[in-house]
Amino acid sequence: MNYRHAFHAGNHADVLKHLVLSRILALLARKDAPYAYLDSHAGTGLYDLAGTQASRTGEWLQGIDRLWQADAAPALLTDYLNAVRAFNPDGRLRYYPGSPELARRLARPQDRLHLNEKHPEDGALLKDNMRGDPRVAVHLGEGWQVPRALLPTAEKRVVLLIDPPFEQADELSRCVQALQEAIGRMRQTIAVIWYPIKDERQLKRFYQDLARSGAPKLLRAELLVHPADAAERLNGSGLVIANPPWGLEDELESLLPWLAGQLAQSQGNWRLDWLIEEQKSR
Repeated sequence: MNYRHAFHAGNHADVLKHLVLSRILALLARKDAPYAYLDSHAGTGLYDLAGTQASRTGEWLQGIDRLWQADAAPALLTDYLNAVRAFNPDGRLRYYPGSPELARRLARPQDRLHLNEKHPEDGALLKDNMRGDPRVAVHLGEGWQVPRALLPTAEKRVVLLIDPPFEQADELSRCVQALQEAIGRMRQTIAVIWYPIKDERQLKRFYQDLARSGAPKLLRAELLVHPADAAERLNGSGLVIANPPWGLEDELESLLPWLAGQLAQSQGNWRLDWLIEEQKSR
């Protein structure tokens, strides 16, 4: 309960997470059918980069600020950057939208959002930020209960973001469990798990458990800003995506090299592969 995302808002990990999320929602929006967006650990939805917490770390200067100042960003960044620009109309970067606000900006009238935040202060801020939008429901429960509490949805298409604070030693295994619960309750769920990369050896068991999770297909996308050889720092982050929409793999194959070059600190790198490949019907 000590984690506050405001310290890390807009850093390189947020850029990867929110850019990929924006592309998933954009690909879903190509069809008129509604989708539901579920966020298990939602945070407050909006962050002041000049506030006490964000300015104490300054992590956003090595993240969103680099994209903000980029001369020629790829067109696939347009939805994401436009969402950020909407909160900074004077052209100066101060406010950064978290995943709830990004999803709300990209959602259409027929789509629905279920946002969950356990931290009492952040939950109150989230409710306040989302007030007045009939598409949004804010829940103040335990994030790990979201799959069993909210799935299946009335909508046939659903995106579930699992983005815990990783304060506890068992959270990687709980991510796998949450994925299995989501797939078990609604097999077509597009489940997106964000995870930090410190010492990659610590992630070996996580990868193995994911590969045995029973998901229909599971894509892994990772972005490194340092070599993954020092456990005391955040070297990068990754996303595993169950049931990624068609076209996402190709988009990430073009985006990740650019991001690695743009966001590298000591050394940039990236990885895109399948932990579970789609089974071909005979």
